[in-house]
Amino acid sequence: MADSITTIVTALGFPSIEPFIGLILLGGAIIGAIVVIATIRPVLDLFPFAYPNARVRARIGRLLNEKQLSEILETESMEEFKNYLRGLPDYSRYIDRFPIEKALESQLAETYEMVSQIAPASIRDPFRANLKRWDVRNIKSLITAKAAGLSAEETLDLLVPGGEIYEIIEGLADASSVQEVVTGLEGTEYADVLGDALSDYEETGMLLPMEAALDKRFLEGLIRAVGSPSDDNTKMLHTYFGTMVDISNLKIILRAKADGLSYDDISPYIVPHGYQIREWKLKDLMESEDVSGVVSGLEGTDYGQMLSEALSEYTSTGSVAVFERVLEDNLNRMARNFAVKKPFGVGPMIGFLSRKEVEVKNLKVIARSKREPGFPEAMVKEMLV
Repeated sequence: MADSITTIVTALGFPSIEPFIGLILLGGAIIGAIVVIATIRPVLDLFPFAYPNARVRARIGRLLNEKQLSEILETESMEEFKNYLRGLPDYSRYIDRFPIEKALESQLAETYEMVSQIAPASIRDPFRANLKRWDVRNIKSLITAKAAGLSAEETLDLLVPGGEIYEIIEGLADASSVQEVVTGLEGTEYADVLGDALSDYEETGMLLPMEAALDKRFLEGLIRAVGSPSDDNTKMLHTYFGTMVDISNLKIILRAKADGLSYDDISPYIVPHGYQIREWKLKDLMESEDVSGVVSGLEGTDYGQMLSEALSEYTSTGSVAVFERVLEDNLNRMARNFAVKKPFGVGPMIGFLSRKEVEVKNLKVIARSKREPGFPEAMVKEMLV
């Protein structure tokens, strides 16, 4: 039999059996290495998310549950409301430092900062870009305060510590006018869009063009930071932040159509790089005659059916807030689904930020009810997310 094997090996071009055996061993080693790499590759991909998700899950455990929210809702005064929050680690250090809404949003800003710091390097850029929402929020508060003639102290109460240029914005609290704020922001990434929109404000006295320009700059930067999807995690971020852009565009278009505005009025504030709604579709929507035309124009997209179901309520109330609530609920639902679908990747981070945002919105609604005597409890419950 050995002679037969030697004959076969020789026929294959090997001078002796030893090189043949060596080749078999080498092939086995290569196949083994491929199997090992294929086996451990998913583990290596998950490894960068282990620590961030452990931190996030610990924070998820501190989110308010239904029982706690019900107890907070039943507090009988603002002081009792604040006293409850003093017993919660996330809010205790802010409650006595700031006015209540600033205290709540400061905790939310800290949460965004924490997630952006612990996010793995491969997906950190989108979370850092998302942090700039606080710059935009603060600049809006700053120009609103100056347009209303508020003092430096009153203005500071509106600013939330967060974002990338908070110190610059804080330093402009004593500015005497909107124009002075715009000048003071020279050298930042917002200077050009504010400068371009300033003439509209000076002509009309309306801040909307400046606010919309800031939102557009933020969303464009967010989409750039996400870039082209390269794996499941970046695909998820592209879907989530792209949907955020879609929703922002739809809110602008729906409000504009409710006010009877034209394509030329709307188009400067639209970001043409969302997830589902392409540029040609945005153009069609902006050219719609009215709100009903916008809703019917969304047929075939995920937004079409959900907005169609809300159309009758809009017809009876005349408020586009019903559409905005439906769109925001959709984004929150998407975030929760991602947390389940990708529990060892970016999913928990997206889901946590969304749930924290909802928690703070609900607390702000309850705070308003405690500040305004006679605020109907039924209305509070209706406003909760």
